[in-house]
Amino acid sequence: MPGPYVVRVHGDENLPEKVDVVVIGGGIIGTSTALELAERGQKVALCEKGGIGQEQSSRNWGWVRISRRDPREVPLMAEALRIWSSLDQRLGRDTGYKRAGILFTCPDDESYDQHERWGKNLEGYQLQSRMVSGKELQGLLPGGKIDLKGALYTPADGRAEPQKAAPAIAEAARDKGAAILTECAVRGIETSAGKVSGVVTERGRIACNAVVLAGGAWSNLFCGLYDIDLPQLKVMNTVMRTKPLEGGPESAIWSKDFAIRKRQDGGYTVASGHENIVDIVPNSFRYAFQFLPALKMEWRSLSFRAGGRFLDEVRIPRSWKMDEASPFEYNRVLDPKPSLDMSNRAFNNLKAAFPVFNQAEIVQRWAGYIDVTPDAVPVISAVDQIPGFHIASGFSGHGFGIGPAAGRLMADIVTGRSPVVDPTDFRFSRFSDGSKVKPISGF
Repeated sequence: MPGPYVVRVHGDENLPEKVDVVVIGGGIIGTSTALELAERGQKVALCEKGGIGQEQSSRNWGWVRISRRDPREVPLMAEALRIWSSLDQRLGRDTGYKRAGILFTCPDDESYDQHERWGKNLEGYQLQSRMVSGKELQGLLPGGKIDLKGALYTPADGRAEPQKAAPAIAEAARDKGAAILTECAVRGIETSAGKVSGVVTERGRIACNAVVLAGGAWSNLFCGLYDIDLPQLKVMNTVMRTKPLEGGPESAIWSKDFAIRKRQDGGYTVASGHENIVDIVPNSFRYAFQFLPALKMEWRSLSFRAGGRFLDEVRIPRSWKMDEASPFEYNRVLDPKPSLDMSNRAFNNLKAAFPVFNQAEIVQRWAGYIDVTPDAVPVISAVDQIPGFHIASGFSGHGFGIGPAAGRLMADIVTGRSPVVDPTDFRFSRFSDGSKVKPISGF
């Protein structure tokens, strides 16, 4: 089944001969980076192999959250919440953003204590996050029939529409002078005296001084062309949406059995709270040791699958010439088949917890590939091996909400400005400098 309908962005017809920065990838990270750079007077070309926001940037849950994040992401996400609060006004377009709160449910004392400890990560920020229970919790779960100890409730968290956000940001970047080039895959980078001097696209060459790779699940393949080892695997998540429904919760809710958020049209986005599929592919063996700490932490939520995806990735060339079609041109959009079993389980659990959803009608299901790093923290960094080359990738399922701030930080790094937050935890070199690379729950 095809992915969700995404607001279409018509790409520019003319390829610029020279810009300051080329951004590779038209998801929320790439478009946010392009907007930030263009607003600073940089000449920018954003190159997308398919359409703007067609992959995971439009397939995620649509949550804009600081709650339950890895503590290393909290400062950047706090900045993201500030950006989201006025983003529609800045863009002159609708992203569907609304601050409506998110609840992480706690079925027992242990999970309650864990979430209570997590709340300490927000000390020093002017953001309210608290444990709720009893009548207050019941008021946030209208019609709910869930036996809970309590929940972590963060009113500052919110939601937006993934099918609208990246396109709106891309159009705003174009308003500021950026070239938006769709169906324009970047085949590779050109260098002069060891530094970035341009890119070769399927439509021709663009001279530039800097490149930002925001290629999501494709970033590992692109980096490999230059012997740059970006440890990255793909995790598949299945999502569904319903028709508009009256009487459901206003706040987004996470539980082990389901996760939901209200949509701008009055329907709901529904997914499993913890189930994901991991296809066994050649990189699964290549990066097995590096991902072992993450596997130990998350193994209960992962279903490993051996099948056709292994052969698909075996067939993908690892190198190619600049005058021939690249793998990016043969697969414009990653559009995996959703898991009916997982989505049906989530929907049945939701109906048991909130009987009002027995009246809900599912109108679409889709799946998307999340690009994951060994520590589930993104890379937002310059790459020392090629001066002028930068990576903004590996957002590990957390990219939609943090995207506008990630774009700001990436633009700071590219232009040499004082960074909006300390970028140390996002440096690419952490994978090679002896750092202990593993996820941090914050509990």
